[in-house]
Amino acid sequence: QVQLVESGGGSVQTGGSLRLSCAASGYSDSTYYMGWFRQAPGKERQAVASIYPNFAGTYYADSVKGRFTISRDNTKNTVYLQMDSLKPEDTAMYYCATGKRKLGPNLPLIPDYWGQGTQVTVSS
Repeated sequence: QVQLVESGGGSVQTGGSLRLSCAASGYSDSTYYMGWFRQAPGKERQAVASIYPNFAGTYYADSVKGRFTISRDNTKNTVYLQMDSLKPEDTAMYYCATGKRKLGPNLPLIPDYWGQGTQVTVSS
């Protein structure tokens, strides 16, 4: 059974940085897409960033381009999200996800599995 465990959330001030980690277990298949979604109170869950297998590329939401960087370590089955220049509007629960497909070229992954989420709060 696939399990995803996130860590690294917390509270920072505007302009600060956080690094999220997500360790996957239950499979050792580097052909999975991995990525991050977020959901703020009262809003729909949205894709933040995805990383494709075999170093084939990445996806970023327009709102985080240039500020967030996604990476993965296939030897550890772990995906990371480096978040810099954080803004109050980045405040949300962040969820790790993995799946075998994506929506299309340069688009986010289609999640098959979800983590439990980690809270990110950015204060002004």
